[in-house]
Amino acid sequence: MNEEAAMEVLGALAHPTRLGVFRLLVQHAPESMPALSIAERLGVIPSTLSGHFTVLKRAGLVTATRQQREIRYAADIATITGLVDFLLSDCCGGRVENCDNILSLLGAGICNTRAPR
Repeated sequence: MNEEAAMEVLGALAHPTRLGVFRLLVQHAPESMPALSIAERLGVIPSTLSGHFTVLKRAGLVTATRQQREIRYAADIATITGLVDFLLSDCCGGRVENCDNILSLLGAGICNTRAPR
């Protein structure tokens, strides 16, 4: 990921609704969720999500698939992995001992050790 792409991803997440959508989809990854279910879970009006989904898709954070009459969204884990790699690629000037907390979180499989919120 380059700097421009990282800024687009971070910008897309810099809104409470979009951040909530992405976090919800990450909790359900790799499965997708219908747009209506996302709206209900977040307590937002479904019609307001369309613009948010557009921003998240443009940043590469979510994918959308149509199944019959509904659109289902899923988190694109590869994009967030790319962002983390970009942000940490020069972590602590190569002095790994200074990054122990970050590395232990990532190495411990944070997906398996954190309770869903």
